[in-house]
Amino acid sequence: MTPNWGVTLPLPGIPLREHRPIVERLPDLGYGDVWTAEGGGTDAFTPLALTAAWSSSLRLATGIVPVYTRGPAVLAQTAATLAEAAPGRVLLGVGASVPAHVSDINGIPFEEPFKRTRDVVRFLTRALRGEQVTGPFDTFDITGYRLPWTPSPPPKVLVGALRPGMLRLGFTEGDGAISNLLFASDVPKIAEAVGPRPPGKELVVKVFVCPSDDPAFVRRATRPFLAWILNRAPYKAFHEWLGHADLLAETHARWERGDRLGAEDALPGALVDELFVSGTPEECREKIRRFHHPAVTTIQLYVSLSPEVLARPASVLEVLRRLGPEGA
Repeated sequence: MTPNWGVTLPLPGIPLREHRPIVERLPDLGYGDVWTAEGGGTDAFTPLALTAAWSSSLRLATGIVPVYTRGPAVLAQTAATLAEAAPGRVLLGVGASVPAHVSDINGIPFEEPFKRTRDVVRFLTRALRGEQVTGPFDTFDITGYRLPWTPSPPPKVLVGALRPGMLRLGFTEGDGAISNLLFASDVPKIAEAVGPRPPGKELVVKVFVCPSDDPAFVRRATRPFLAWILNRAPYKAFHEWLGHADLLAETHARWERGDRLGAEDALPGALVDELFVSGTPEECREKIRRFHHPAVTTIQLYVSLSPEVLARPASVLEVLRRLGPEGA
């Protein structure tokens, strides 16, 4: 099966208000989804609401919204409202995120991430089906909540998942899982942890892409982010499970000593190119295709474009065309 392709918006360096021409052309370029994320910058839902107004066909997906920073009922209300604007096109991806996005900037304790994610997924799947939800969960209590209307069909609820527990949660209690920051050669291990994929459930892989052969720009676009994210506890544990601990040992050691630049420098070049693929758009597209796997339903791209490309709207669309599934 050929997976669906989606692109994460807003594209860095382009104001959200200027994305309409991009959104309107995405289906012609072979993209079926618009994805968003929520951490310390743009919220996840505003770009999707605009996309719903600008496109009648693109799926609208969050990948991910933290389960701590919005209450369970607010998450259900927001997803249901978006589904009213775009029936049958909404995927609500939720997950634990990282302490830097939960505690450091929101002042919310990052406690029992698996249980919190599981409880929110259980609440959402019931609430979005129109059920009255009442009673205690392990990490919160609900006195009683029912959506005033039931979206039809209800949005899919996906779990941001790195290791087997979260992956299985996504497929046993949700509608699938979203994984990211992995090698293409790691995808079979993710699929094995998930087990047989029931019909209708999603396995989404997020791939970071820098379509440029300018070494200076590629370094600026990739290494600071990778050094930061790979030193977050959830991603350290993820890459240990994947078997990449030795590749990252020096980066972790330098980061723990407070040597941020040294941690960037210690990232092996081969590892950087696997986790944040770069090169010409055609070279990147071929690397992205290595993430195709029978279990993967969607490839979600995060695209970092060079200043030269960003300066010309026509160039942005041309790079997305060459990068995407219709580019060959």
